[in-house]
Amino acid sequence: GEDDENNFIVLDHGYTVDYYKSLGEPVIKASVIGDPEFSRGETADLKIKIVNTGVIEGFERLNANQKRINDSTEETVALAEMEEEKECTTAKNINPILQSETEYIEVEPNADLQNVEELETGYSTTLSYTIKIDSDTPAGNYELLLPVNYQYQANVRTVTADAINLGLTGIEYSREYNTKNEILKIPISIKSEPKFEITNVSGSLVQGENKVINVTYKNTRESVAKDALARIIVMSPLSTEKSIVRLGDIGPGEEKIASFQISAAQDAIVKKYGINSEIRYVDDDGDTAFSESMKVNVPLEATENKFSITGIAIILIIVIALYQIVSVHRKRTKNNENASGDENE
Repeated sequence: GEDDENNFIVLDHGYTVDYYKSLGEPVIKASVIGDPEFSRGETADLKIKIVNTGVIEGFERLNANQKRINDSTEETVALAEMEEEKECTTAKNINPILQSETEYIEVEPNADLQNVEELETGYSTTLSYTIKIDSDTPAGNYELLLPVNYQYQANVRTVTADAINLGLTGIEYSREYNTKNEILKIPISIKSEPKFEITNVSGSLVQGENKVINVTYKNTRESVAKDALARIIVMSPLSTEKSIVRLGDIGPGEEKIASFQISAAQDAIVKKYGINSEIRYVDDDGDTAFSESMKVNVPLEATENKFSITGIAIILIIVIALYQIVSVHRKRTKNNENASGDENE
């Protein structure tokens, strides 16, 4: 409005007089609301509270006077200016922009820039940002940066009657503003937690048979996974009677092998099957946690065409029997031919 515009009018010192100088300015501080610890791979709503803790340390009385008014009236005018000087700790037009200096943490750009029109001393306001934490972020402490830019009242001068000569009326004070730029640090931490990967799979499946598949899991992070259980999820044409295998504690860099017995249907298609697997464990806080889903790639082979000993024996018996039958038949034929020759003689 018009009053706000007049507050920013800075008149030449020939049309103003300065009775008091305030000693104080805004002091902006920031902190995270809630738990500042986050997990890898998390997309989080980060709320930051900024508070103005600026205080007025005193006022300096300047040797100023107006010849056109008497001393008692002038002292009243001077005290009124001092009252206006108390706004020196109010921050105006605060523009905070959250920034990350690490590639592991990304601050999503907001459609609307966050702006705080005014923040008086002793008051606070809440800012909201969305951050994305990479799944490979090392555990530890990090600092996000919150640069803030704002203005504050640096001085108030009382307008004299001479300002009427400029065509200005209804203006009591001329206010001078300074701009302040500072960078606030926002500390957060990334939770230490295990992460698993499959380093080896041995064994293969066979149509119509039950086979043992050995899966090696490795903890690639810096904390222990306590009381770990490995689990697979199989679907037709595969099946298993025991889908969970206990691994125990798995320390940083440690590997454990889980053996699963998996059956394949006789008519299962010969190909490589991807079996989903995960690990359930107890974290450092004593809570149950789950790893990301991992793939166990296992080939399925066709049933081998081979004869058993019993089958070979049966075939030999049949061959011998056929040989004897043919042999007997030949002997009878020969005997019949010989008998016929004798009669002719």
